[in-house]
Amino acid sequence: MADRVTVIGWDGTPLSATACSALGAATLVAGAPHHLALPEVPPAAERVRLGSVDLAASRIAGHRGSAVVLADGDPGFFGVVRTLRNPEFGLEVEVVPAVSSVATAFARAGMPWDDAQVVVAHRRTLRRAVNVCRAHTKVAVLTSPGAGPAELGLLLDGVHRTFVVCEELGTAREQITILTSDKAADRTWRNPNVVIVIGGPAAAGGDNDWIAGRDPAAGPRGWALPTEAYGHGSTGYAEGETELLRAAQLARLGPRVGDLVWDIGCGGGTFATDAARSGAAVIAVDRDVDACARTDFAARRFGVQLQIVRGEAPHVLEDLPEPDVVRVGGGGAAVVSAVADRRPQRIVTHAATRDAAELVGRDLTEHGYRVECALLQSVELDIRAWTEKERSVAFLLTGELLRRDGGTPRR
Repeated sequence: MADRVTVIGWDGTPLSATACSALGAATLVAGAPHHLALPEVPPAAERVRLGSVDLAASRIAGHRGSAVVLADGDPGFFGVVRTLRNPEFGLEVEVVPAVSSVATAFARAGMPWDDAQVVVAHRRTLRRAVNVCRAHTKVAVLTSPGAGPAELGLLLDGVHRTFVVCEELGTAREQITILTSDKAADRTWRNPNVVIVIGGPAAAGGDNDWIAGRDPAAGPRGWALPTEAYGHGSTGYAEGETELLRAAQLARLGPRVGDLVWDIGCGGGTFATDAARSGAAVIAVDRDVDACARTDFAARRFGVQLQIVRGEAPHVLEDLPEPDVVRVGGGGAAVVSAVADRRPQRIVTHAATRDAAELVGRDLTEHGYRVECALLQSVELDIRAWTEKERSVAFLLTGELLRRDGGTPRR
């Protein structure tokens, strides 16, 4: 094992005395090509190009001497420190940080960033990073080859955002470009780069001044609020929907940050708005123009981001991006079947009769879903006389996609 491992962050400014001292004593130096070209790197030191961090960590673990790893920005923030400290390698490291590339990007843009979401986009996480950009008003994306500004712009089709693309921060080739997301795919971008993605209404609840990122406590307490809270009176329900049914649907789907939720037959947007309040990206679909208008009003009232698509399901679903979870509020078995063809992890819907529930349940089973069904009955009481005001009964169906081995997939 290396006698000493020092991780040095580099932000384009001259290295500190501590960093220079560690680098001068190094017998192995790992970093990107522009790091290994720094004049402070000892000529006699073994040089390891930092492609795979895991491979570099294995080389360092087997080295006898003093090792230095050079990385852009703060190596403890989505950087190499996490990998090097993995118990698999048994390395104890000293860290000399620099200003993170995210902080530098926001500084170049002249913007605060304590209210921003920060995500990393690789090929395997690109879709989830895009969903965060759909759902939030300010996001910093640490990109990688194949998951850069062009790919972000392409996958944000139908959602207007402004990009601040910061290329090669801290170098002589640094460049800051501001453009709309639909133009990002028309250009070739240099790596490394950071993309600040901005757009949509400000979140409800005022400025966030106590926690970084999205304030999870913004807005009123509770889920499945009374329909009147959404600002459009009794017309906010989808057909056959009650507040308690909506709460059960939310609990079964469990939308979260990075997910894309489809709400088909969104009615007045109450479910879509609740799902967006969880931090998930939401596409709300309805054929009725008034329903779309009410959904837009509800979203604006709570300061959440929704993409609203007017059209007839299942045909309108063909061009939508792949969902993680779906609520089918209207359209029946035909729409549920079309949704199941897209293989989301979970689907929830409801039926008014047992026959309708059995039809949907069989179809989901045939599509490879494990199906659960519950008969929900709710009774609203007038507490002045403790008498019954309204009774509602619905069959709640949940389908969870099975793996080929019979288990449920993880996303």
